[in-house]
Amino acid sequence: MSPATLDPVTLALVQNRLDHISHQMGWVMTRTARSPIFSQSHDFSCFIAQSTGTLISQADGIPIHTGGGGFAVRAILRDFKGAIEPEDVFLLNDPYTAGGNHLPDWVIARPVFVGAKLVAFACNRAHQADIGGGAAGTYNSAATEIFHEGIRLPVLKLIEGGKVREDLWRLLMLNTRLPEAQDGDLRAMIGSTRIGAERIQALVEELGVDRADEFFEGVLDHADRRFRTCIDRLAPGVWRAEEPVDNDCFEPIDGRIAVTLTVKDHRMVVDFAGTSPQIRGFKNSSIANSTSAVFMALASFFEPDLPKNEGAFHSVEIRLPEGTLVNARMPAPMTMNTVFVAHEIIHALWKALAQALPERASAGWSKAVHAVTAGLRDDGGRYVMYQWAGAPAGGGVEGRDGFHLIGHLITLGGLTLPNLETYEQLYPARFRRQELRCDTAGPGRFRGGAGCDYEVEMFTPADYAFRGEGAGAPSSFGVAGGRAGMGGEVTLTLADGKHLKAPKYGVQRHGPGTYRALSPGGGGYGDPATRDPARVLRDVRDGVVSAGSAERDYRVAIAADGRSVDDKRTAALRSAPSR
Repeated sequence: MSPATLDPVTLALVQNRLDHISHQMGWVMTRTARSPIFSQSHDFSCFIAQSTGTLISQADGIPIHTGGGGFAVRAILRDFKGAIEPEDVFLLNDPYTAGGNHLPDWVIARPVFVGAKLVAFACNRAHQADIGGGAAGTYNSAATEIFHEGIRLPVLKLIEGGKVREDLWRLLMLNTRLPEAQDGDLRAMIGSTRIGAERIQALVEELGVDRADEFFEGVLDHADRRFRTCIDRLAPGVWRAEEPVDNDCFEPIDGRIAVTLTVKDHRMVVDFAGTSPQIRGFKNSSIANSTSAVFMALASFFEPDLPKNEGAFHSVEIRLPEGTLVNARMPAPMTMNTVFVAHEIIHALWKALAQALPERASAGWSKAVHAVTAGLRDDGGRYVMYQWAGAPAGGGVEGRDGFHLIGHLITLGGLTLPNLETYEQLYPARFRRQELRCDTAGPGRFRGGAGCDYEVEMFTPADYAFRGEGAGAPSSFGVAGGRAGMGGEVTLTLADGKHLKAPKYGVQRHGPGTYRALSPGGGGYGDPATRDPARVLRDVRDGVVSAGSAERDYRVAIAADGRSVDDKRTAALRSAPSR
């Protein structure tokens, strides 16, 4: 029986079962991991691949982690061909040799056997809180080669035949500033894949071990057919777009991510010819990471119910010129690539797609201004604190405003903002402010998100690894007449009263003080003068838009009491010629 003749109801149930297993692995990880980066913020993703290394479910976690997951599994099959046994567990992270995104993202992959037959892999890719390197928290913005960024792991057997390789475990614990957390987190990753493997085994036994691959191929074929219908909605032709890259982490540059999208005969070619050469800093992308960003841009542009597996992109050819920002040569550093330049890849592709199908266009999301703060606890232990609560904003789309505080574009909201009360118990910090900004959201018929004003007092000296791509000029963009949101800023006010403006990138050590981040606003969709006045009034009353901006940007006059729209003045404003 071919995949095309399989019962569609059964196929749907199989895909749902696979996706549910991915979620189950994620629930185990959330409940057992030690670091807040996992238990609070879900900076990990679980996925399933068939025995050939093709992803059949990527339903859990963060899209940038999983879209290129097949590269990691195929690296295992390449390096351990004929030597993959039941109860083995593999570990890898290297972006050059092992199908990794970047070094902090470790992949635990467990082969799944039913009887003597390899049927699948249960995988967890998780961003480790610290893996050594030149800066605590792994984001070493001074890095100029990958050797500055932490331990590199080719495909390794961490567990062989059910027995942990203790020598390798000790090596991993020696190469982190947080060995206690690392030990617990790694065990949580391993446990999550065991649960996944058990559930996959049960599913395969129900389907029949000799027929399971037919069903797996069936769900891939279904995804392929679904995505081809999306391609057919695009206007055939060649569409070009760019997204600027204005710094190399050390100085300003005139760089770009350039993409040419060719739509023809139910297929598309995504070609990054014209993209700038790789840079000194740590924003260079690996093949797996760039592929994942492309898949994410394509999937997010269309309906959210598209199947989440690699089959959806069988009709897509991706060309990544070697030696450029999207496919760097050794030994270029890469730690920042899952955020930037992945964000720029998605923006560029969204712009190209919007030319081919304008009604599905999305305004740009703003870029983060997060720092990583690391120091000593009172008991002498070390901590690494990710300043994620100062998250950036999303862009507007037809029918919906942008989210105010959504986080990195590459997570699509999958990275959860941490609980501040829990953070105050874990770290020497007190949060003073987390509120929406005013007049920063990109104006539009559906406005962008506002971003936030985030302020936290740090009680002890600490190292700050700044990674503020969204600082300075606007980093989002508007579409269909909408406009970009305002830019961001990061400052430190030290206990001695000294006030510092943080650089976009850099590692600095400072004494106790107050860290403040103004995260940038998302882009707007559509002409602001066509926004529903009731929505404008609501934004004014919520403090997201001022009365002056309502009149200037949206041509809506707010009554003197601030509680209603002045309909007569609004009509006059909107009937006046455009300024």
